[in-house]
Amino acid sequence: MAATLKDATAIVGIGQTPFAKQLPASEKTLACRAIVAALDDAGIRPSEVDAFASYTMEETDEVEIAKAIGAGDVTFFSQVGYGGGGSCATIAHLALAVATGQATVGVAWRSRKRGSGPRPWRNTRTQLPTPGQWTRPYGLLRPADEIAMLARRYMHEYGATRDHLFNVALACRNRANQNPAAMMYERPLTREMYMGSRWISEPLCLFDNCLETDGALACVVVSAQRARDCRRRPVYVHAAAQGLPAQHHGMVNYWADDPLTGPSWTAARHLWKNADFGPQHVDVAQIYDAFTALIPLSLEGYGFCGRGEGAAFSEGGALEIGGRLPINTAGGGLSEAYVHGFNLINEGVRQLRGSSTAQVPDATTCLVTAGEGVPTSALLLRS
Repeated sequence: MAATLKDATAIVGIGQTPFAKQLPASEKTLACRAIVAALDDAGIRPSEVDAFASYTMEETDEVEIAKAIGAGDVTFFSQVGYGGGGSCATIAHLALAVATGQATVGVAWRSRKRGSGPRPWRNTRTQLPTPGQWTRPYGLLRPADEIAMLARRYMHEYGATRDHLFNVALACRNRANQNPAAMMYERPLTREMYMGSRWISEPLCLFDNCLETDGALACVVVSAQRARDCRRRPVYVHAAAQGLPAQHHGMVNYWADDPLTGPSWTAARHLWKNADFGPQHVDVAQIYDAFTALIPLSLEGYGFCGRGEGAAFSEGGALEIGGRLPINTAGGGLSEAYVHGFNLINEGVRQLRGSSTAQVPDATTCLVTAGEGVPTSALLLRS
């Protein structure tokens, strides 16, 4: 499979709606706008789309999308679970379908009205899923509470501090300040603001948490051969992986042998095994950042530094443009928009096209990751 997938397909179109705390259009309308924009970006007609991939949490299914955009016969469709853990996997599923001849033009998307919508943990009428039965009755009500427990464990084990988390928040905010599409555009962050902000779930403060956003994004995937004839410079899917570690328990991961060795470690082993280059050859990374504490965990999991060194890795501007590993160059979930990580994929494409608002000079390789703390996925993109 690896030999077939490697550089066999490419992302040739990206699209997105504006991002805001509240948008009037429905999730279906936003999804269609993003998809049509991505197809136009690629120079491909909607009637040529024959594959769809989305999240299980997506409210709008492929049947309604296909009718609304005017797709033809659809020969492949899939959905990926675990919220933000599924972002990169949607592209991987389409790449596999196209590479093996199951489809020719694939579309992945995420449409979400979380900024103006309800919080899922507020629904107390339905029975909790199995993981939730072990956490929510004891006060871990929100994802922030669960990740806060991992963050506190990480701080205790390795001496990480709030200054390290601030380094992550600042790098994302600095990039958003360069991006007119970002919700935090022209809204600088200072250390004083960070340290003085209210707790959300200690040790995570306001600026350690992602935004709440309405918006939608989409990508178009075709074969490498067809990509050469599309409107935009192709960005090749070099490798892809999903990861569900043994004895995993969502977010808290406390049944595993080591709670701080999360799904990224499992995904990374498979990802690098099927790639022609390693972490040292990655020019820019788009690392899932629903919470700042996930960045050091992911830096370690994907092999950019040793165990326990992820926090220290952030020092000295390492995550900024010109640093050791520029990350989340549109602002990420912390400062551009939180749409379950799909904006990280689009920004990875822009970096390798050379069209980012915070362009890394001569970038030719990009790692994109999905949610750490849940069954996850990752992509290696190259130009």
